[in-house]
Amino acid sequence: MKKEFKVLVVGSGGREHAICKSLLQSQGVEKVYCAPGNVGMKADGIEVVDIPELDFDNLKHFVKKNSIAWTFVGPEDALVAGIVNSFKEENLKIFGPDAIAAQLEGSKDTALQFMQTYHVPTAKFASYSTVKDALLGLQQFDLPVVIKADGLAAGKGVTIAQNKKQAEMVIRELFTGDQSKVVLEEFLDGPEYSLFVVVNSKNYRILPVAQDHKRAYDLDKGPNTGGMGAYSPVPQLAKNDYQLMLRDVVEPSIKGLREAKLNYCGILYIGLILTSKGPKVIEYNVRLGDPETQVVLPRLKNDFAELISACVNNEELPKISISEKACLGVVVAAEGYPQNPIKGQKLPDFSTSEGIEVDYANVNGDLAALKGNGGRLLTVLSKGKTIEEAQRNVYGYLKEKAFENCFYRKDIGRRATKRAY
Repeated sequence: MKKEFKVLVVGSGGREHAICKSLLQSQGVEKVYCAPGNVGMKADGIEVVDIPELDFDNLKHFVKKNSIAWTFVGPEDALVAGIVNSFKEENLKIFGPDAIAAQLEGSKDTALQFMQTYHVPTAKFASYSTVKDALLGLQQFDLPVVIKADGLAAGKGVTIAQNKKQAEMVIRELFTGDQSKVVLEEFLDGPEYSLFVVVNSKNYRILPVAQDHKRAYDLDKGPNTGGMGAYSPVPQLAKNDYQLMLRDVVEPSIKGLREAKLNYCGILYIGLILTSKGPKVIEYNVRLGDPETQVVLPRLKNDFAELISACVNNEELPKISISEKACLGVVVAAEGYPQNPIKGQKLPDFSTSEGIEVDYANVNGDLAALKGNGGRLLTVLSKGKTIEEAQRNVYGYLKEKAFENCFYRKDIGRRATKRAY
């Protein structure tokens, strides 16, 4: 097949690096641009474009000037800010939900109201617009209680308060910021899973299931983060439990999108917990997850660009074909993440060895001398016949590297393998 079209990916992190790599492997894709991207992407032949992800006018100008077939939006902030609406006003093809549909991630309250309306199982919840009401509402919830900032918080706007004093302090802190609404939820106990659904108005397809590790430190200690590592498949998830997720969560979620007449051409990410009473949704996201994308896309046998093209052009989506191989990724983060990450540390040479890939995120400098730029710096990943093999490969590789002012969890995949490093 002739390489005949060019695509643009919006974003700059490890997720976008993984998306770009998958698109580059397509038979039909001639060139992949990423705006703003990061310098580490250049190692894989991705063309980095210096346009911020919220600069819609310059992004559209670039798309028209370079005859881009379609644009794939990675991060949630651009979607919530209405990049899809902006592009469609000028008849430019784009992969992602519009601003109204993106409120499923942009507002926790909107998402929970949607779940309630369309009978998607979730936690008991209530939303409050003042400190006084939230503190009073706290009496209606058992401890521990989950407290969420209503708006976008890059995966870090959730606190599980263990006692009343902590809960009151978190509520007061949230309202002293720019939050106009805070959501309280009952705490759900059980393993957490990530499901990604590619959706257009014709049909939907489910990508491989993954599990990520949100807490900063080993054994799920420390603060919530955007994610410290992930793996796929999830061998401990029983087939009948997975079927329940499809029947009780995915089907009513998609039905709800249709009935609400939401303009949805993109990814619906469903974060769920398998409780003793069945699967319950803890959040919707309106884009691929990070770091789950890094381990999900390598398991796709499909031509990823063909799948996205079909979605963007509102055609019937091809059936998903998944590799039997497992994939595991470990995030290397800057010391101090997520509260006060250190910047500017020299990174070791990550020239990939056989069976190892690196997806870059917050790095700068040049390819020969990369430096950390705060937060999650990169993801090291490997495929294997089993999760154990992929886990061994990644940690064996990381052990050989000397890090300065960085850290990573030593137990990614522990729930599947019972092993840590």
